[in-house]
This record gives sequence, C-alpha cells and structure tokens, in this order.
Amino acid sequence: QVQLVESGGGLVQAGGSLRLSCAASGRISSINAMGWFRQAPGKQRELVATIQSGGSTKYADSVKGRFTISRGNTKTTMYLQMNSLKPEDTAVYYCTAGLIVTGDWWGQGTQVTVSS
Repeated sequence: QVQLVESGGGLVQAGGSLRLSCAASGRISSINAMGWFRQAPGKQRELVATIQSGGSTKYADSVKGRFTISRGNTKTTMYLQMNSLKPEDTAVYYCTAGLIVTGDWWGQGTQVTVSS
C-alpha cells in the first residue's frame, strides 16, 4: 500500500505561481508512475501531468508551457510547479501514483484557487 499526501495549495492571483508537493510513503518501491489530476466544481477529474520512473512526462494541452512536473531524488516526492496561473486552473489537485500507470493510489487533494 502507498500513502500520498499533497501540500502547497492556496489562493493566488491570476498570473501568479504555486508549487504543489506530493509526499509518498509505504511501498514506494512499487511506484513507477506518478502524476497530478484536478477536479473543478461540476466537472470531471482531468489529467494535468504525469511522470514515469524513467523521467518521461506528459501534460494536458491546457497546462503545457506553464506547468512543470518533477520528482525528488528518490521516489518519495513529486512536485508540480505552476506558473502563469489562470482562473480556470482553480480546482482540487490530486496526487496519484501507480505500478505501471497512475491511478492505483490517490491523495486527499489540495485546493488551488486563482482569483481574477
């Protein structure tokens, strides 16, 4: 079992930046994929970015060029640097991890609110 805890959310003005962190614990040796999803009120949960154990990354078109996903030196920490934030980025952001692809384990989420 893997436990994931997000941090770093908050309120920021449009154009600002935030850095989300995800701390993993438990059977972290099982993790080969990590990522961020988000869910805005009244909308479905959507992919933001993923990163594989080999370092390959994938981004949603809506965040390309503005967000950067990265990992710490070990498998225990993952980050999402969010720049040039827009009001439409407002959502609960979830950390996820998996054996092959993301989705096996989820964090509780952290709220990101971007004011116009």
